[in-house]
Amino acid sequence: MWTSRPDGRPDRLLTLADGVFAIAITLLVLDLYVPRGLDADRYQAALHRLLPDLGAYALSVGVLGSFWRDHRRIFRDVREVDGQVIVLSLTGLGVAALVPFPTRLLAEYGDEPVSVAVYAAAVAALGACHLALAAVLAKRPWLRDGTPSDTGSTPYLLESATMVVVFAVSVPLALVTGATAMWLWLALVPVRFVLGRRLQKAG
Repeated sequence: MWTSRPDGRPDRLLTLADGVFAIAITLLVLDLYVPRGLDADRYQAALHRLLPDLGAYALSVGVLGSFWRDHRRIFRDVREVDGQVIVLSLTGLGVAALVPFPTRLLAEYGDEPVSVAVYAAAVAALGACHLALAAVLAKRPWLRDGTPSDTGSTPYLLESATMVVVFAVSVPLALVTGATAMWLWLALVPVRFVLGRRLQKAG
């Protein structure tokens, strides 16, 4: 059984997280470019070819930005961390740093079922890390000086679990239906809105 032993304040962990998310978002934009020296027709064609890249970029910026915000929110009242919290955080940051790769697959080979499945698997894994982190900290009030946290509440955990389930389900679905599985991701918008409202009321 894992023994929770406080291992210092979370400041360095949060600084590391800020850096990882910032670098991951920066890497997303490196492949957005238009060749130089094009005439008008080829320039227009190049811009048209750039649209999938911009779409994948916008999607991943939204995903990474949302997870960065949630990570800060999870640690809002945390005063100390232990080994398990550090391991879960580092695992999540490792997945976050990987997101530019499936984003590139989605931009270049968005019609390929495997590309959609790999992207969905990465987001589901990142969500699972955050869900586990929130659940662990909710059960260890001594790491937050006994203060309650909204990220340990049922609405928040349910909201996080819903996102993990949706992306996890879309992995096998993408292998069967292809890119149309991405429409399932839109189901998260109303679900997260409703659960977010409930979380605000609970607060």
